[in-house]
Amino acid sequence: MKILVTGGAGFIGSNFIFFMLRNYPDVHITNLDKLTYAGNRKNLKVVENDPDFFSRYQFIRGDIADRDLVTDLMRQKFDAVVNFAAETHVDRSLREPGIFIQTNVVGTQVLLEAVRKSKINRFIHISTDEVYGSLAEEGKFTEESPLKPNNPYSASKASADLLCRAYFKSFKLPVIITRCSNNYGPYQFPEKIISLFITNALQDKPLPLYGNGLNIRDWIYVEDHCRAIDLILRKGRAGEIYNIGGNCEKTNLEIAQIILQKLNKPTSLINFVADRPGHDWRYALAVDKIVNELGWQPIYSFETGIQMTIDWYQANKSWWEI
Repeated sequence: MKILVTGGAGFIGSNFIFFMLRNYPDVHITNLDKLTYAGNRKNLKVVENDPDFFSRYQFIRGDIADRDLVTDLMRQKFDAVVNFAAETHVDRSLREPGIFIQTNVVGTQVLLEAVRKSKINRFIHISTDEVYGSLAEEGKFTEESPLKPNNPYSASKASADLLCRAYFKSFKLPVIITRCSNNYGPYQFPEKIISLFITNALQDKPLPLYGNGLNIRDWIYVEDHCRAIDLILRKGRAGEIYNIGGNCEKTNLEIAQIILQKLNKPTSLINFVADRPGHDWRYALAVDKIVNELGWQPIYSFETGIQMTIDWYQANKSWWEI
C-alpha cells in the first residue's frame, strides 16, 4: 500500500508513520509536512536512519494549501491519503485565527480536490472531538451529535469536516472522518497539557492550570489512536464518521496531580491562572461504532500510558529542552 501522510512530522502523524512502517512491510509512505513549530523532522529520525524503513519512506517539505505542489505530488498514484496536517492549539487559534482557516480549511479543500482528480481510493481526514463543542456532566458525543465548535480551532476543523462530507455527497469521494479524544504520548510538542506539565515539572516550573482545573477530557494513548486509524484505513466505510476515544475521563487538575505524584514533585507547582475564552467544560466520546464495526479497543490503560509518556520525556530531554 502506498500512502500519502500529510502532517507526518507532527505528534500523531509521526507516531502513525512509525506504527505503519513497523507493522506492515508492504507499506510505503510519503510524508508531506510544512515543518511549522510543531512539526519536527527529528520525530522520524528512527525511520530515516533505519534501512528497513528508509527505503519505504520519503519526506517532502511543503504546505497542503499549495495547490501546485499537491497536484504534482498526486502524480505518484497513492492508494490512500491520511490527512493529519493542521494547526491544532486552541490558545494559538485565539491569537491568530487566520492561520487556522488557511491550513485547516483551505488546505483540506486543496487535498480533497487533488484526491478527486487523481481518483485515489481512500481519504482519511483526522478531525477532533472538539468539533462537537462542550458537554455537561452526563452523556457522550456520538457520530450523530451536532457540530457546535466554540473556538477558532474547533470551528476550522468542523468546517473541514463539512467539506469532506460535501465531497463525499457531491463527488462520491471515498472520504472517512475520524474524531478522536485527547491524545498523549511521545513526540508531543510541549504546549498541550500533558506534555507541558511533564516538561515543566521536570524543570520545577509552575504547571499553569486554567480556571479551577475541573474541566474534563477523555484521554487516549497515541498508539491506540494509530491502531484505530489503521483499522479505519483498511476496513472503514466510505462516507462514515468514526469516534475514537479512550473511555478515560479525567479533570485537568487530576492530570496535574498524577504527573506531580509520579515525578515526586510538590503540588505547590500547580498555578491556577485565568480561564481561557471559549473553554469547553467536558468532552467524552461514545465509541460503540468503531468497536462494533471494526473490533477496535484501546490497549493501554492511562496508568500504563502516562508512565510510558513520562519515561519518554525523561529519557529525551534533548528533544524538548531549549
